[in-house]
Amino acid sequence: MHRKLLSLIVMALIGTMCVGAQVSLDSCRNMALRNNKQIRIADEQIRKAGYEKKQATAAYLPSLDFTGMYMYNSKELSIFDSDQLLPTKTFNPQTGTYDFNLVVDPSTGVPIKAPDGSYIPSQVALIPKSAMTYDIHNVFGGAVTITQPVWMGGKIAAMNKLTRYAETIAKNLRDQKAQDVIYSVDAAYWQVVSLRAKYDLAVSYVALLDTLSRNVTAMKEAGFATKADVLNVAVQLNSANVDLTKVENGLSLSRMALCQVCGLPVDQPIVLVDEGSVIDDASMAPADYNINDVYSRRNDLQALDLSIKAYEQKANVARSAMMPNVAIVGSYSFTNPNMFNGFKKEFDGMFSVGAMVTIPIWHWGGNYNKYRAAKSETLVKRLELEEALEKVELQARQASYKTTEAIKNYGTATSNIEKAEENLRQAQAGYREGVLSVDDVMKAQTAWLKAHSERIDAAIDVKLCNVYLAKVLGTLHN
Repeated sequence: MHRKLLSLIVMALIGTMCVGAQVSLDSCRNMALRNNKQIRIADEQIRKAGYEKKQATAAYLPSLDFTGMYMYNSKELSIFDSDQLLPTKTFNPQTGTYDFNLVVDPSTGVPIKAPDGSYIPSQVALIPKSAMTYDIHNVFGGAVTITQPVWMGGKIAAMNKLTRYAETIAKNLRDQKAQDVIYSVDAAYWQVVSLRAKYDLAVSYVALLDTLSRNVTAMKEAGFATKADVLNVAVQLNSANVDLTKVENGLSLSRMALCQVCGLPVDQPIVLVDEGSVIDDASMAPADYNINDVYSRRNDLQALDLSIKAYEQKANVARSAMMPNVAIVGSYSFTNPNMFNGFKKEFDGMFSVGAMVTIPIWHWGGNYNKYRAAKSETLVKRLELEEALEKVELQARQASYKTTEAIKNYGTATSNIEKAEENLRQAQAGYREGVLSVDDVMKAQTAWLKAHSERIDAAIDVKLCNVYLAKVLGTLHN
């Protein structure tokens, strides 16, 4: 709740700053990284991986558990099914032993046997059934157990390595998503700058046509132009006003798109630092690169390489299921009724210490096939890494070529500006001198508009190509 409130306060402060000051590209990047849902998900994945790493480390340490139990039994426990009569013995001084007290024949002195062949005791000891009956209606029990793993087939060590790799992978994927966000912010930012420049250009073009319209109207009144010339310029002016409206609407929509990427309300009024400034990228050039350095900088490739190591540890975990497990166990268990002292209604218990060994013998190949499946997953990740390396090399070459091409196009577009402006100046002068027609002037104005528009597109293309090249080379940082 406090975190959400703090986020709202930060958003309000950002909105206030956006209204009162211009927003830079770095500010847009920071806002996007702070508010992007995918980045926040990636941050939570990093925290999750950290918790799992701590969980794996805890497996090295002894575990302490408590178990409590209550049971209600509907019957009592009786050792005998009836009263028991036990024969007794008397000490015989002549033999020095104890002899059973038996019924003897007075005439012969020989013990008398019953019909079943057993001797008949002359004295018995009575053990009533009730004396050996115990109340177990309410039974309480519990145990405190401590278990220390000694050897788990290498599973604990493998799990610790696996979780460390998983945490690093999560960080690399987070950085990769951050680069994607930065690139999307840059694209939206320069789109606004581009449309603002085109809006200013469209305003200038409308002004040119408006001036031409007034001049043609004045010349018609003086008899030097026709009504067709006036109508032709009017149509072109109306078309330019329509284009100006389209550019204005596109500029508004592009601002909304930038606000959405930055995590601001889409109707938030923002003004960018680079709006209205001259876009000059003639000094930019594609950077030289070493493909091995690119491999080492790319977060996605690092994540794939670590995933191979993680799957190798996963195979070790699967292999541990086929190996013996050894653990030391100690416990203190207690019950009520007291099973150590005649089932009295009291608690009593005992300590126990021992070792536990589990040796897998036969599971119909289940554990071995699980191990082989993990090895296959490792091989799949190796092949994916090899394929990714090939794609990254091609991607780097394409991005470099595209950047070089964008810079050349920018140079060409810049040189065309001078020619278009000179062509427009000559057309305007020729029209004033009466050697060129209105159509020639409008063609020159259209060429002037196209040249400036192409230069804006070329300049923005250079910026985006450089950003994309930095992303491909792994040098794009916030």
